[in-house]
Amino acid sequence: MSRLDTPESPLTFGIPPNPTVIGPAFCRLSEVVAKLRSPQGCPWDRQQTLETIKPYTLEETYELLEAIDSGDDVAIVEELGDLLLQVVLDAQIGADEGRFDLIAVIEGLTEKLIHRHPHVFSDVAAQTVADVIQHWDHLKQHEKHRESVLDGIPAELPALARSARVTAKAARVGYDFPNREMLFDKLREEVRELAKELFTDGKIPNVPATVDVAPTPDEPVDNLERHARIESEIGDILFVIANIARRWNINPEEALRKSSRKFERRFAYIEKKLSEQGQDIRKASLQDMEDLYQQCKREETTSRKAPRSKD
Repeated sequence: MSRLDTPESPLTFGIPPNPTVIGPAFCRLSEVVAKLRSPQGCPWDRQQTLETIKPYTLEETYELLEAIDSGDDVAIVEELGDLLLQVVLDAQIGADEGRFDLIAVIEGLTEKLIHRHPHVFSDVAAQTVADVIQHWDHLKQHEKHRESVLDGIPAELPALARSARVTAKAARVGYDFPNREMLFDKLREEVRELAKELFTDGKIPNVPATVDVAPTPDEPVDNLERHARIESEIGDILFVIANIARRWNINPEEALRKSSRKFERRFAYIEKKLSEQGQDIRKASLQDMEDLYQQCKREETTSRKAPRSKD
């Protein structure tokens, strides 16, 4: 039970923070950040610009996602604080350069939220999530004078996430497969096209995925034109995969990130077990590593099925 959900104060939605607490707390944060940027502050903070701080903003965003995945409220609070620092620091940099300040950021955001939710703050009707999205897109396109439905998607988004956003925006004006199952026919088509580039006869070899055979070296693709075609076909497959994820309400970037972390966790298990056995992973056989990988999977499955304590 969190400190916000107690028998005396049951958890409810839509209640803002206590203004007598949030006001001074936010002012103190702003003062601390301003002090760090002052001549008497921190040399590192003073030399930052909006450009140099970008990588840290991105890093803090992904650390927040990792904390959310962990379900650890203490970690989530810490990472939310780090991300909030990026906002306040960016605004302070803007103020120091005479461009904008934190008040402009806050007031602009508040007005935008009110304007883009007329079904909450005005008399516009919106009964469904689809209605809300339609109103939001219409207002956003009008505000920013966008010519294309696809305008406004950040170029810096990770490719899988951007692919899902692109297809989602196209779908909102009706450009989408009528039946989501059709995407698998499209996926098969793209795989066939990739096979034509990879294999002489255009057919995918029937090679079982086992580890008890001698490895064969991967032959490099030296022909630049063929390399470009292969790259294009693999890109098409990934694009369809992102579209499939979207149609089933899955964030493909999140899905891939979690799968990568799962592999990292299981590979770390292999390293740990081999170390306990006095073996160097660089000298272990592929079969030994695969056995440990499967052992890790079994242990994870057993752990998930085990009844949880009421504590």
